[in-house]
Amino acid sequence: RVGQVTPVHLYTSGDEAELFLNGKSLGRKKRGPRDYRLRWDDVVYQPGTLKAVVYKKGKRWAEDTVATTGQPAKLLVSADRARLRADGKDLSFVTVTIADKDGRPVPRTHDRITFKLSGPGEIVATDNGDATDLESFQSPQRKAFNGLALAIVKTKAGEAGKLTLTASADGLEGAQVTLDSLAQ
Repeated sequence: RVGQVTPVHLYTSGDEAELFLNGKSLGRKKRGPRDYRLRWDDVVYQPGTLKAVVYKKGKRWAEDTVATTGQPAKLLVSADRARLRADGKDLSFVTVTIADKDGRPVPRTHDRITFKLSGPGEIVATDNGDATDLESFQSPQRKAFNGLALAIVKTKAGEAGKLTLTASADGLEGAQVTLDSLAQ
């Protein structure tokens, strides 16, 4: 992809924006009254950083930067909830992200992730957001989709304690998260 033309689309409610590739300006574009998308159609892809600076009423208003990632190196896990009720119904949705050595998400990777749970609970489902994936939701393994996978953990009724979900994948540093299942 290096050296190929890769159009960049920027969505904003600001008045105009300037795009920078590796610190070099690619120009400033103004938004139409009903258009929230600005386009740079002639950007030649180069690894590094792409930064957008948005202006509103002539003043710098917002900015965002995306960076080229390295090779997949590790898994990151995050739970939507770390404290659960030990009622046999409470759930925690644990997201697994495949990241490079610097912790940046690597979106174009599809490694197979294995989930294991210890403690008073169970993995009730795994998923990845890929509507074409035919793997059973109850499988303890799931191929990542665009660098992401999900495990849904449920508590056991009347059994308080710590639940530890471990995620692993061949060739990548694994990760785990600990959840607290609390008596009611």
